[in-house]
Amino acid sequence: MTPRFGYTLMTEQAGPKDLVRYAIGAEGAGFDFEVCSDHYFPWLSAQGHAPYAWSVLGAVAHATERVELMTYVTCPTIRYHPAVIAQKAATLQILADGRFTLGLGSGENLNEHVVGMGWPAVADRQDMLAEAIEIIRTLHTGELVDFRGEFFQVDAARVWDLPDQPVPIGVAVAGESGIDTFGPLADHLIAVEPDPDLISAWNAQAATSTIDGKGTRAIGQIPISWGPDRDAAVERAHDQFRWFAGGWDVNADLRTTAGFAAATQYVTPDDVAGNIPCGPDLDQIVEAVKPFWKAGFTDIALVQIGGETQDEFLRDAAPELLERLRAASS
Repeated sequence: MTPRFGYTLMTEQAGPKDLVRYAIGAEGAGFDFEVCSDHYFPWLSAQGHAPYAWSVLGAVAHATERVELMTYVTCPTIRYHPAVIAQKAATLQILADGRFTLGLGSGENLNEHVVGMGWPAVADRQDMLAEAIEIIRTLHTGELVDFRGEFFQVDAARVWDLPDQPVPIGVAVAGESGIDTFGPLADHLIAVEPDPDLISAWNAQAATSTIDGKGTRAIGQIPISWGPDRDAAVERAHDQFRWFAGGWDVNADLRTTAGFAAATQYVTPDDVAGNIPCGPDLDQIVEAVKPFWKAGFTDIALVQIGGETQDEFLRDAAPELLERLRAASS
């Protein structure tokens, strides 16, 4: 099984027109798929952007021809009602001619607090996500839906424009309990840690299809800070991506960019460089990505840190990097 390699349209670090241009460049560079973050805030103020992901993806669907597209990830429970997600996903799938996968997760306080509905405990967030997936699946049948659940209500809703095939759903999980809950509800696994136990637990589920890279996929993501000057690449990664050191247990609950800045004030550039490959060495990047395919991930999306570096990365580094990744993983 040869893994596929993707490019991240990171809405936190670029504006909408630039993101569409990067999407075209990533397709030209040879990436297999593109994932898009869906944020209301950047993680840190230094990143400086947060355009509406669904508008960006609609434009990208028309501007590209080959690459598969995916939200990585959308929270369908607080900022968006699941009935609205069902409509958006169906429309985007039509625009993308079947290239879209709906990636879902339980969200972060950073983005969901803005509508004034509070931030539930993790167990409630998980239950809300499961109920939301049920609503989305039901609406994608095209039937008129009335629903009364523990968290959501749907009154006589119908999605009128549906693609020929239901929109596949990937769900972000972080442990075996998440797989127990969401494995039976999802088509694909999403995770940001190269943990082989996640793949094993998923494949052991009687209600899930085996991850094989064809029907069912395991989709991971890793940040990199490529650049011709290693010191500048480290500085950029520290300035814009040191939030990554907090781990998802912390990241999910912080409320503002100021909170992330305070939580990471003692993270040093050396700390960041020890966790994120920085600089011009493409082989170092290959080695950093390798644990994902060794763990059994079928799809791995790269995040190139720094909005101002994307054109240079896609032009000067990405084609050769993809060649090396494919050679090393085949």
